[in-house]
Amino acid sequence: MANHFADRLASAVKQKNTPLVVGLDPVYARLPESIRVNRFMNDETDVTASVDAIFTFCARTLKIVAPLVPAVKINIGYFERYFWEGLETYYALVSEAEALGLEVIGDVKRGDIGHTAAAYAEAHLQNPEFSDMEDILVPDAITINGFAGAEGILPFADMADEQGKGVFVWVRASNRTAASIQDFADAAGVKMYEKLAQIVGEIAVQSKRIGSSGYSNIGMVIGGTSPEETTVLRQRYPQCWFLVPGFGSQGATAADCVRFCNRDGLGALINASRSILYAFSDAKYKDQFGDNWEKCIEQATIDAKIELAKAKG
Repeated sequence: MANHFADRLASAVKQKNTPLVVGLDPVYARLPESIRVNRFMNDETDVTASVDAIFTFCARTLKIVAPLVPAVKINIGYFERYFWEGLETYYALVSEAEALGLEVIGDVKRGDIGHTAAAYAEAHLQNPEFSDMEDILVPDAITINGFAGAEGILPFADMADEQGKGVFVWVRASNRTAASIQDFADAAGVKMYEKLAQIVGEIAVQSKRIGSSGYSNIGMVIGGTSPEETTVLRQRYPQCWFLVPGFGSQGATAADCVRFCNRDGLGALINASRSILYAFSDAKYKDQFGDNWEKCIEQATIDAKIELAKAKG
């Protein structure tokens, strides 16, 4: 297996023939009824019952999507609310996904400077070196917040280099109100997200970060809901992988998102979370598969792959 994240990612995308990434954002109240009525998992006010239900759902979902997509994105926020039991579940799912051959992106959005940034990098990118934690794995890559500039990015980038991992810096968000801050321009007309992308790009193109695939292990999070504003970033930073949220539930179309792919078909990971994760609540799939929520998720994943493939042409 390649020890450079960008090379592993390129190989996985080619093998699965899709840039689609499935995001895990589990909410107990939205889980399939068949899981929520289980007598061991039917109490939302009980932490153990809740995390058992979430783990069961997510682990089964990983097995469904693993043959279809190159990577998954696990959002730690949906687990942290359950405190230590939630975090244990998060890391257990990272291990489950790794065992299934998926590249795993931990959506943690940590960010700070100096020693604190280094501590965050160790916590989320360095596999544990403690003698009694050999079975615990951390993700292959994480998302971080680049607000602190290069000083806040470099500790994560350096740890990624050392561990064969990757980093995606949050450059342009997918939510509607992000523009009020991230599109704010200086006197020269340079927008905030453009300046941040420039800093990330300078770090990413250092030769030690470029794999044999020609791509860097340092990428950017670029929302698919703002293609008109951000398409230019693809031309400016061709060696960066873009993690593109917004496809599906947030309103970005397949065409909005695939424009971030390079001509080689690589360079972009297009994330869909709720539209796939909760496909069993969509009448389109429920009418077809009834209460078989696993078939609903499988078909939604296949449909998303087809939609992206058609948009790529």
